[in-house]
Amino acid sequence: MSEPTTDPALAEALSETVSNAPAVPKVPQLDPNDPLTSLRQRVIETLQAMPSYFKFDTTIEGVDATDLQAANTLLGASIEVQVVATLNRLRELWDPNQEWQGYRFERQSQTFPDVRLIQRIGTQTDIALGVELKGWYLFSKEGVPTFRFSNTPHSCADHDLLCVVPWHFSNVTSGTPVARDPWVVPAKWAAEYRNYWWMYIRRAKNGMVGITSPPNACPYPTKDQQISDVPDSDGGNNFGRLARVKGLMDTFIDEARSQDALGIPIRDWVAFFARHSDSSDADAVHAAIAEELSVHRARISREKAERVASLIQEIRDLLDSEE
Repeated sequence: MSEPTTDPALAEALSETVSNAPAVPKVPQLDPNDPLTSLRQRVIETLQAMPSYFKFDTTIEGVDATDLQAANTLLGASIEVQVVATLNRLRELWDPNQEWQGYRFERQSQTFPDVRLIQRIGTQTDIALGVELKGWYLFSKEGVPTFRFSNTPHSCADHDLLCVVPWHFSNVTSGTPVARDPWVVPAKWAAEYRNYWWMYIRRAKNGMVGITSPPNACPYPTKDQQISDVPDSDGGNNFGRLARVKGLMDTFIDEARSQDALGIPIRDWVAFFARHSDSSDADAVHAAIAEELSVHRARISREKAERVASLIQEIRDLLDSEE
């Protein structure tokens, strides 16, 4: 796991902080002799390898082009379930010496973190560590992850992780979901840095930068426990949107959007689909997309070029059918 604070955008933001700000939170160095520390590192490595093993058996067909950007709402939970299943299939990666026999990853959507490595013995449950798992549909209209992470740092155990898994359909508008390289960071550090950014880096127009933390928050809370930090002022309802925390996810987002789908950068696909949802003139949309995609055809194989041309026509047909 790379050091998140090396991001150039973050360095720029930090250079603008007020002179009396406390030290920026750093990724903690955990006890190397703690078995949980080595386990966490292997889980990180397994999550990073996960896209190569990710399987989603259901093929998605017949989704309207204008509905594609809502796919995360439709399939987000199923994607997360499959990530957990993949982690359990890859036990030999995170438990090569069989030191954690009896433990398995379980997803519980109403708890934090929503994925826990647990062992059940009768009515007793032992939690080794947790992973707060978020899916990000790469073709979403927003172009960035939109999830909120407002948990107070005290609700995160030292070894807990926050993981964002980007995904898209194998054939862009249809096919099976494909996972891409995830973003994995310590959950407690992410919460601490989010609060630091909110109070010391962000420029609040009204000057209100305080945050109220819930009392008695602790790791692996019950469903009824209060675990969210609450800002004194948040008119835009943006607290917890980590994609807006300057420097935190910038490099990850740029790299994810730079990857290709059918030989064309994902950021360009997002722009193409945005045109569909923003315009009612099917002819104009079709012409604009055809012109822009033609720029990429010279750089990709004939087979991919033919598939792209077919997709353009599919999108045109879908728009025509909605008129």
